[in-house]
Amino acid sequence: MQSTPQTAQGGPADVGLLPGAELSPDCGGLNNLAGRAWCVTAPLGQVGALADAYIADLATKNWLAAGGDENRVVFIKRREAGGCDGMQMVAFYDTARVAVAELPAYLGFATIPGDVCAAQTAAEKPASDTSTQ
Repeated sequence: MQSTPQTAQGGPADVGLLPGAELSPDCGGLNNLAGRAWCVTAPLGQVGALADAYIADLATKNWLAAGGDENRVVFIKRREAGGCDGMQMVAFYDTARVAVAELPAYLGFATIPGDVCAAQTAAEKPASDTSTQ
């Protein structure tokens, strides 16, 4: 029986356990993410490639990498009825430990509540209205 990551592992829809990742229900006990994010773990030396694999996998499911920073990627997915769903992926490790390739590192996934495109749409509307006058 196949089930979605959300029902099988508690993760956001469209996020599954990719090769090279192990489920980490407590998110390594770091950053107070347990219960707020769905986390996987891999050695620090491999987590960059794993993050790239998740970005590529999510792209096949219509999630667009729309922003972020060094250790975070924000994804959006357009809704058929309009608006967008949002999700973020955060990469982290225990910075109190020496950063060696074998150190456990984590990717945390969490949905962003609401319509992440709503503010952008509202901000763009006046600009388009004034450009047509």
